[in-house]
Amino acid sequence: MDKKVENVIIIGSGPAGLTAAIYAARANLEPLMIEGYESGGQLMTTTEVENYPGFAEGIMGPDLMMVTRKQAERFGTRFVTRNVTKVDFSQRPFKIWIDEDLYQAKTVIISTGASAKYLGLANERRLLGRGVSACATCDGAFFKDQEVCVVGGGDTAMEEANFLTRFASKVTLIHRRHEFRASKIMVERVLKNPKVNVLYNSVLEDVIGDKGVSAIQVKNIESGAVTEIKMDGVFIAIGHKPNTDLFQGLLDMNEVGYILTKGKSTYTSIQGVFAAGDVQDPIYRQAISAAGTGCMAAIDAERWLESQEEH
Repeated sequence: MDKKVENVIIIGSGPAGLTAAIYAARANLEPLMIEGYESGGQLMTTTEVENYPGFAEGIMGPDLMMVTRKQAERFGTRFVTRNVTKVDFSQRPFKIWIDEDLYQAKTVIISTGASAKYLGLANERRLLGRGVSACATCDGAFFKDQEVCVVGGGDTAMEEANFLTRFASKVTLIHRRHEFRASKIMVERVLKNPKVNVLYNSVLEDVIGDKGVSAIQVKNIESGAVTEIKMDGVFIAIGHKPNTDLFQGLLDMNEVGYILTKGKSTYTSIQGVFAAGDVQDPIYRQAISAAGTGCMAAIDAERWLESQEEH
């Protein structure tokens, strides 16, 4: 049993967690990051990243995470490449378990991110980052004058479809029902857009392509007919799931599980526990905004520790 009480333990290792680690390490807090087996977050499945400041020619997602990790390590961040299995925030120091191994901390920064929901098609996973995406803001610009499709029927799907018409020559919206769940105004914008074609009562059956997407198979639910359609890109817009199962019942969350933070801070409902990145951001979900809240969380944790010492 590890008796040492860390100043700060960071759970999760995407842009938010690694930025928090850089700031905490430079503040001499000697952070311990439990990065998980799948370290690096969603950017590890992203190919070219062109909208992260500082990389004029763009950078591969995994390369961006690797160089950020090295930066955190340079300032003294220590890493545990395993998954947290249990936490106890009921008293301080906070307790975090990895199987039987106990870690204790004065503060905790949660940056476990969110995972895009996918349909579960084999080729969808295989072609992720090579024509299949869950983020139009991230990848839309790669599809200039090409044909793409969006799968979904909520506000996110409407936003993505409209956004993609800035680049794509044609956007096909695939929805399994005849009516959309999205708000009326969002639906109206999509239906008025001459570049958008809607396939109602339809589901994506398969994504076709070798090194990239070349076509899709769409099944009509009513007739059962399967049609193959030429396609250059596929955007899955059926929602995201915050990675907060570990913290259910411990922290205040919204109805879908995003951790609630107070005001313009990273403070959660428990003093000394902070949340940064997509785990508390259902709106922007960008690497740069996650990194920004990672910086905030480290500063919040540092100042909170100082206030405790003063008391």
